[in-house]
Amino acid sequence: MDILKLAALAVTAALCALVLRKRVPELAVVLALAAGILLMSRAMEALAGVRGLMDALARTAGVSPEVWKPVVKIVGIGVVTRLSAAVCKDAGEGGVAAFLETAGGALALFAALPLVETVFDTLGDLL
Repeated sequence: MDILKLAALAVTAALCALVLRKRVPELAVVLALAAGILLMSRAMEALAGVRGLMDALARTAGVSPEVWKPVVKIVGIGVVTRLSAAVCKDAGEGGVAAFLETAGGALALFAALPLVETVFDTLGDLL
């Protein structure tokens, strides 16, 4: 599915949610969530190719896959946190969204620890 189809889906869902929000706000949130899931599933198909390329480049460069894993986890945590917080804000739960963003930041820092350890090990070997 190309970007024009995805954009048309997103705009259509947003307009439908706008109309629904006036009469049935809960259904508007569900519609937006369903559209978001559909859009993200299409994006995940594209990311599968990116993952293969990253693995091939890592092998060519002699970089351990263990170095890439934290980076992929951090990006995933960021995407899920941002999208989930946007849904919470759209549902009128700004406080929950703020807590979710804080938790996402903490989890991203935790996921980065193996990468930080690898950097310090590499620096220690160089010195």
